[in-house]
Amino acid sequence: MANVISAITNTVPITQFNRGYAGKIFEDVKKSGAKVVMKNNAAECILLSPDEYLKIIDELNDMRLLAIANQRMLNSDPAAWVSDEEMNRRLGISEKDLEGFEEVEIE
Repeated sequence: MANVISAITNTVPITQFNRGYAGKIFEDVKKSGAKVVMKNNAAECILLSPDEYLKIIDELNDMRLLAIANQRMLNSDPAAWVSDEEMNRRLGISEKDLEGFEEVEIE
């Protein structure tokens, strides 16, 4: 039953735009979330607020990066890994060079 109610409250017939209710619909999207615009009893498009859109894009990019990281971990050879101390030595970076920089947090 919740799906039926959600479908009814989250759909907008395209005729509402033709009748001049676009402003009201856009305000409702900002307040209540995404709406599906229906045309000829079929979904035509989905309206999202800019904040909602950016949130979805950020989550999508995070998922893509996670997939890349997982693939790299599967293909990596732990024997070839280099510690940060060894990399600093190879690059000629000393502990003194790193003083004054904040610790980096990796998520």
